[in-house]
Order: sequence, then C-alpha cells, then structure tokens
Amino acid sequence: MGLLRSESLFLPHRVWKVKFIGESVDDCGGGYSESIAEMCEELQNGSLPLLIPTPDSRDDLDGVQRSYLLNPSARSQVHIEMFKFLGILIGVAIRTGSPLALNLAEPVWKQLSGECLSFEDIMGVDRGFLPKLNYIRELDLNEEGLDMPFTILSSDNVEKQLVENYSKISCENRGEYLKLALKYRLYEFDQQIAAVREGMAKVVPVPLLIFFSSFELETMVCGSPQIPVDSLKAITSYKNVDVNEPLVRWFWDVLEDFTSLERSLFLRFVWGRARLPRTAADFRGRDFVFQVLDKFSPPNMYLPESYTCFFMLKMPRYTSRLILREKLKYAIHFCKSIDSDEYARVDLTGDHAEA
Repeated sequence: MGLLRSESLFLPHRVWKVKFIGESVDDCGGGYSESIAEMCEELQNGSLPLLIPTPDSRDDLDGVQRSYLLNPSARSQVHIEMFKFLGILIGVAIRTGSPLALNLAEPVWKQLSGECLSFEDIMGVDRGFLPKLNYIRELDLNEEGLDMPFTILSSDNVEKQLVENYSKISCENRGEYLKLALKYRLYEFDQQIAAVREGMAKVVPVPLLIFFSSFELETMVCGSPQIPVDSLKAITSYKNVDVNEPLVRWFWDVLEDFTSLERSLFLRFVWGRARLPRTAADFRGRDFVFQVLDKFSPPNMYLPESYTCFFMLKMPRYTSRLILREKLKYAIHFCKSIDSDEYARVDLTGDHAEA
C-alpha cells in the first residue's frame, strides 16, 4: 500500500498500470480491470485470509447464497494493512464507478456505512445462533455431568473464552453469559472494519457514508451482480455487420440464455470486469463494440477474440447459433484471463485465433 501515492488515488479512471509477468499486455485499461478482478477472486477463493464465508453459507444451508464476512481472526499488522488496502479498493470503486465483484454480507456493508449491528443482523448470517442461545437459556444446569464452557464460537468457527473469571456456565452466571455472547458477536469485526474504513478514508469522505443505506453503499461499490442484456444492448455499437443480421440475433439470444455466472464470465472476457457499472454515466461514453471479422476461414474453426482495453468482441461469421454458442462458452470459461502469450490461441487447423 505504501507504493501508492496519495495523488494517484484521485486519478479519474485507474490508480496503477499493470504488467503481467510472462505476458505481453499493453495496459490501456484492460490489464488494470483484470488485476482488480483477480484481487476480488483471490479474496473470495481462500487464497487470502481476509474474508470468511458466513456461518450459514459455510454450512451450505439450502437457499443461502455464498457471501463473506471480514475474518475476526485476521489481526496481525500485515492483515490490518491488507484490510486498509481493501478499503482503498472500495473507495476507488465508489469514486470511479468501476464495480468490484465482492459478495460481502449485509452486516459488513452496514458497519462500513457507520451503522451498528443488531441481533437481527447476526441471525441474517448465522441462523443457528439463536437456537444455541435458547438451548443454554433453557438448559437445566443443575443436572449432574453437564460441563458447559464459558466460551462461544466466533464467526470463523474458533472457540473464544468470553471472560477469564468464569470457566463454566452456571445458573448464577447464565444471564451474564448470554449478554457477553451477544456482545461478542456484535463487535467481533470492529478492528477489521476500522482498518477498511481507514483505507476508504484515503479516497472518499467516510463520515458522509452514514447518509447511505447498506444496500446503497453495496450498489455504489459493486454495481449489480445481475448483468441485464438490455443494458449491454443499449451501449453496443456494431462494425462490419448489420444489427439485423442473423449473427447478431444469435449472439444476443445466446447471451440471454446464459446464467448470471456465465454473463459475468462473458463480461470478464470482453472487458476484464465481472460486473457492469451501476449507471449509464459510469460507462463514461464507452460503447461495447461487436465486430465481425471475415478473415477467419473457415469461421467455425476459430474462437472469438476480445480486447478488454477497448471493451470489444471480434466474432467470426459463424454459420449457426449452435456453433456461436459453443465457441463463446468455451472462450469465456477457458480464456477468461488476459492472454497475449499465445498459449490459448491455436485453432484446430494449426493457425492462430486470439481468445
């Protein structure tokens, strides 16, 4: 974080330039977007210790979408500096309108906006918390053989001693245990939240965030996880193809049929980002360019090309909707990262096709 100068944080579009080792990327914006997408991916795939799945999503409860909390056990100075850098990323996303693909749980957004958590917020990410408290509240602690330690499981599933002067729960200290257990879960992320807000404060006026709801803050930072095809259509320009040609119609039909994940992968493929900006103004006048190239012959043997710096897709003139769908799905799943070292460009005929 010390390598970032304060003045660079206020640049209009990006705060660093990217050079990927082993790749010949000339970063005109696509490399920068790709670097942030990679950071968001690493934050949520277990490569870094900063985020943890909520207890509900960790336990794979039915109907629970995976979302993340700040890790209350990440307390070292290195971790705190990393949380500050996360705050800088969040602040830059707010200022530039370039969304981050982060699935943070609602309690995190509430605390980042300056709100206090409530019991309902805990229940929103850990459905088992109330039953555990009720079990202890109603338990006959006079029964012989019971040995209930005066501890609680943190959100990252670590047993924490609540106080030093009690080792076990008894009838006399049960009420204090219930209060301390609730207090612990309400404030267990305070140190990490403070570090993230400190990072955000380097880019945006953090005290003003209290005027935004948690949902509004999340939208400012992350945009929408849904990628509406109509929004993409509205900013699309076409080259070497008429908008009414079958190839264009096939393309939009295939994109409509994609799942939310596949649309996100498509956006990553053509723009280096996983989400669309929150408003049309945040596109900053940039169109999505759909260009058809006739140099591919035979076209069905080639993958589409993408130029993330220019938000551009170059499509061979495929002969059917099915071929277009197969080639595009292969490209977004297996060529989602920026590639200019030609490891993924060899077509079936022995020539080259960019992906």
